[in-house]
Amino acid sequence: MERFDAYMERCLYGPDGFYTTHGVAGRARGDFITSPEVGPLFGAVVANVLDAWWDAAGRPDPWIVYDVGCGPNTLLRSIRRARPEVERPWRLVGVDPAPGEGPQASTGGVERTDDLPDDLEGCVVLGNELLDNLQARIVEHTATGDWLEVHVDDGAEVLRTTDARLDIPRGTRAPLLSEAGDWCRTVLARGPDHLLLFDYGEATSHELAVRGGWLRTYRSHRRGHDPLADPGRWDITVDVAVDQLPSGAVVETQADFLHRWGIDELVKEGRAHWRANAARPDLTAIAMRSRVSEAEALTDPTGLGSWLVIHYGG
Repeated sequence: MERFDAYMERCLYGPDGFYTTHGVAGRARGDFITSPEVGPLFGAVVANVLDAWWDAAGRPDPWIVYDVGCGPNTLLRSIRRARPEVERPWRLVGVDPAPGEGPQASTGGVERTDDLPDDLEGCVVLGNELLDNLQARIVEHTATGDWLEVHVDDGAEVLRTTDARLDIPRGTRAPLLSEAGDWCRTVLARGPDHLLLFDYGEATSHELAVRGGWLRTYRSHRRGHDPLADPGRWDITVDVAVDQLPSGAVVETQADFLHRWGIDELVKEGRAHWRANAARPDLTAIAMRSRVSEAEALTDPTGLGSWLVIHYGG
């Protein structure tokens, strides 16, 4: 018998886990799509953010940006390609904890390593849909007021009494995000100028518990219904409750964040470029034209636009 967080960790990162056997997350196999993989527009907006933060820091040379859980470095590559006419002495480093790999050579202007350094002063740390894949416990507040916790035994759920508590109503369950909270605290203790996280969730555990649907499984763009079925063959994720993370973050929806940092101007630029080159389009013109559909997907209030952006820093 194992607690649900141990089961989740084994299913995702164990020897036969989903990420272990599928390589660079499920993304490379088309199991799911994240915002950077919609197209390069998301990275171009994040580049606007980083430009502003770099200016505010006095344009240090070099300036290091880490993307944790980077997968195939899609986000960092699109950041690097944004506004190529602007010279930026940035070191873009993808962090993917593949055991034993260590630092790797730069590819397309993007480096890779297997862990963050102990000293992050003057650096930026990004995490796109990272916290939802850190193992979580599941706590139930019963209708009678008891507290139980989900364990797994031979593919079946077992409830056991627990000392864990969350601010949730009776008759509901919610994830206990100890690992996500600890990860954020560890990173913040290393002193980065900014920690910027993108993920799905709600402001509070109470909201998650009332809404439900916060435990998800995915494979090949299909959503599963039972996290205990076919362990290791499905991605298991949980929505994030911001009140379980360290305090002090500025939180907004992804749609609001993207509008605030220039997505509308980038779409306008794309439309103008396409109109000027539509008669004889090249790859750049086609990419500019795609900004319209990318923006619609990234700001969709029923989808990616409702994701949360969680920012710690100045």
